[in-house]
Amino acid sequence: MSDDSQSSEPRSSEPGSFEQDVLNELGDDRLQEIAGLLGTDASGAQDVVGTTVSALSGDIRGRAADPAEADEVRQAFAEVGPADPPLQGVSAFGGLGGLAAGGMMSGMLAKMSRPVANAVSKKTGIPAPTVTRVIEMLIPVVLAVLSKRAARTKAPGGAPNGAAPSGGGLGDLLGQILGGKK
Repeated sequence: MSDDSQSSEPRSSEPGSFEQDVLNELGDDRLQEIAGLLGTDASGAQDVVGTTVSALSGDIRGRAADPAEADEVRQAFAEVGPADPPLQGVSAFGGLGGLAAGGMMSGMLAKMSRPVANAVSKKTGIPAPTVTRVIEMLIPVVLAVLSKRAARTKAPGGAPNGAAPSGGGLGDLLGQILGGKK
């Protein structure tokens, strides 16, 4: 896969965005698989993936803002990163059975799948069970991207174990890993 992916339209998936990183990690073969599942073409599958990744990212941010769930989010992000073995795309997970490799983050994403599927279904008109299957395919990819982004965030003298610098907070950490949301 080359880095010069030709986006048909400049949506929210600008280069370097979380959504674009997920699409790049997903690759053409898995995107075609999702397109087949949805009964659409690659462009339609990209739109659904983008909407789904955006909803997942928003749900993570929402959970981080909730004091009752912020610790779980913080711990899940602390677990993801350079201490983990390097992830090499979807194949490194061995399919859905490999979701256990994602630990807490995988569990958190799995818990979010139903509400996210319902939100994406409402927005796109695609049945929620179909969106849920797409999310199941995306979780290993999202984990790989989160791991890579967390490693980049922590690498240049960042706080160890996902701890936020004393002046920052969980929101700052999420901003660094998930990217800014305008």
